[in-house]
Amino acid sequence: ILTDLFMVIVLKDTLEKRGVLGQIKARIRAEVFNALDDQSEPRPPLSHENLLINELIREYLEYNKYKYAASVLTAESGQPAVPLDRQFLAKELNIAEDANGKSVPLLYGILSHFLHGGKEGSTQNTLPKVSLLNYPKQNFGKPPSERSQK
Repeated sequence: ILTDLFMVIVLKDTLEKRGVLGQIKARIRAEVFNALDDQSEPRPPLSHENLLINELIREYLEYNKYKYAASVLTAESGQPAVPLDRQFLAKELNIAEDANGKSVPLLYGILSHFLHGGKEGSTQNTLPKVSLLNYPKQNFGKPPSERSQK
């Protein structure tokens, strides 16, 4: 019994060190949600504002590789399965981006804009230049420009 307990502890430790245990837990949560989700109950209509907010959140989640959280958000909110085009989203929000800002989710630029009190841009809704040094390098995966387009 003690050897089995030791093996479980070593296995858990190994999975944690590899970063796999968190992924497994997230996958289990997503699968439990999908199993418990009542598909017979219709979702309320998705307002234009909620559609945009959910899309900003989904872009952030996918950028940071929180794919199970993104899939639960999509399923639970009734968000379309195909992400909105980033240019469409920026246009809807009246955001003009510079080249640096396009490499990170729009939420990072919006947050940076408000953290700096809107002082870095012009009087328009131009987001400030976003320093890529402020964001974790391990998260620089697929650029938002390579996302699926509607």
